[in-house]
Amino acid sequence: MKNIIQYFEGDIPANFKLRGSIAIDTETTGISLLRDRLCVVQIADERGGVYIIKLERPYKCPNLKAILADESILKIFHFGRFDMAMIKKDLGIAMKNVFCTKIASRLVRTSAPKHNLKSLVAEICGVELDKTEQTSDWAGKLSKEQLKYAADDVIYLHRIMEDLKLRMQREKRVGIFDKCIAFLPTRVDLDIAGWSNEDIFAH
Repeated sequence: MKNIIQYFEGDIPANFKLRGSIAIDTETTGISLLRDRLCVVQIADERGGVYIIKLERPYKCPNLKAILADESILKIFHFGRFDMAMIKKDLGIAMKNVFCTKIASRLVRTSAPKHNLKSLVAEICGVELDKTEQTSDWAGKLSKEQLKYAADDVIYLHRIMEDLKLRMQREKRVGIFDKCIAFLPTRVDLDIAGWSNEDIFAH
């Protein structure tokens, strides 16, 4: 399937429609919820379309927000905890109906040494991702290399989700996965409130 990449600045068009399930990732100025900010949201749909939205403060993107807030759309993340927290902090959207491939991977790939996206894409899709642009400047003008990197972070998530769902069903771990996903919004709130590095269940 050929992936068609569309690039937008500020927001997506008002007539933009997405249904079913979408893969989502974000690019930021860093990994601190306190210090850093959202720069890019990238989305891949079920048909291979990729939509990269470059954002600037103040964030005025009502059409993108409407998509992210639509509870009828399944949102697929890898390490949704961070992306959901950054989106909630900067865009004010608390997303529902989500699937996190990192949580699923940790539940069923228990012998795997790594659960990052690069490892999952290599194992399940047979593709070696180039992560060179991961720490590049996402607040400035985006290069073609950055656009490709952003697209690569979402185009494989549908396939990975389907693979991991089958493994969870086989190992009878769907129930515990669902409970983890139900807790994820609370985990996001804890991160935003400053408890990101503490185990609140510890003695």
